[in-house]
Amino acid sequence: MHDMHFAAVPEGDVRSDDYSGGYGHGSMPGMDMHDDPVLGKLLLDRFEYVHARDGDPAIAIDGEAWYGRNFDKLWLKFEGEHTDGRLRDLRTEALWAHAVAPFWNTQLGVRHDFGVGPGRTWAAFGIEGTAPYWFETEATLYVGQGGRTAARVALEYEARFTQQLILQPSLEANFYGRDDSQRGVGTGLSDIEAGLRLRYEIRREFAPYIGVVWQQRFGRSRDYARAQGEPADDLQFVAGFRIWF
Repeated sequence: MHDMHFAAVPEGDVRSDDYSGGYGHGSMPGMDMHDDPVLGKLLLDRFEYVHARDGDPAIAIDGEAWYGRNFDKLWLKFEGEHTDGRLRDLRTEALWAHAVAPFWNTQLGVRHDFGVGPGRTWAAFGIEGTAPYWFETEATLYVGQGGRTAARVALEYEARFTQQLILQPSLEANFYGRDDSQRGVGTGLSDIEAGLRLRYEIRREFAPYIGVVWQQRFGRSRDYARAQGEPADDLQFVAGFRIWF
């Protein structure tokens, strides 16, 4: 210890307080952080062949597409069924989604129904997100022409057996504020659809699946279906694939 010597720091060579050495702040190309980029996605959640117990075979589709930033997005949704050589039903929605909390968006836009009967146009107000325990949740209120009102609630859950094998239960319910005989829907709870699909993700972007779906109509909706020779309840077997870009 007695042999140790310390060199004195020459005057005028003292480092600055922030250790910058006199260098100012500048940009570094390629090192910028883009935490709010513009992104887009197209998802065909269901594209399936439907074999009904009491009805004709059909092709069903359910999907969505969105484009935008973290807090605001343009959201397009579509769900429908084609059977017996004609479009039976198709619900399309164009919505503006705004994030209000982690995993939750409010949605505002317009819905239009195609298919059997006259087309119907609605204003749409809803919320979509992930509820506790990872339930994907949608709840939307619709207001249409002539004082018509409707509501739709949908729930989905994904139970992973492995990284590739996934069981997806789902539940959807539709409500209407008044009878619409031309579209075959009645006041109150119109119908419920419960599904159970097992898919295998060959890749994250592509997954074939098989499943079973139960549909039940209620009240006047059930009466309209029977009057048209359709079942009030139906058990369906489905096979299809899920794909996204």
